[in-house]
Amino acid sequence: MYHYTESGLRNIYLSNGYKTFRDDDGTAVSIAHADDLHRVIGRSLASKPHLTGTELRYLRKEMGLSQKRLADLLGTSEQTVSLWERRGRMPKGYDRLVKLLYVEYLDGNVKVQAWIERLIELDLHHQDRVVFQTTKSGWKLAA
Repeated sequence: MYHYTESGLRNIYLSNGYKTFRDDDGTAVSIAHADDLHRVIGRSLASKPHLTGTELRYLRKEMGLSQKRLADLLGTSEQTVSLWERRGRMPKGYDRLVKLLYVEYLDGNVKVQAWIERLIELDLHHQDRVVFQTTKSGWKLAA
């Protein structure tokens, strides 16, 4: 059995599907079809009655969302999401919504995927300084 701590979760073990080998830096592990494994882990978490903080973090990261973007999706603050992830307690309604979003994202719900991908894109293109300019037709975002 391999204790798969790289997932960020303490209770994940693999009975097969991995190879260990030695290299110059010590022992290394190769996981077969790691993306598939992560989806199965996520689906398993989404079927639980209540998420822990580390499980919430896992699902959030699997969807590619920052704490800020998940907070935007849920209508709460980044600090609140951070608190949930650290303390492991979140209101039941938010818990259900996160699991629903994850499953819909995983199952290919195009609208949910597009929504989440748009939020990810916003994270990637975040600007600390936004410049506007006035034109003959009114105010616009400067190029």
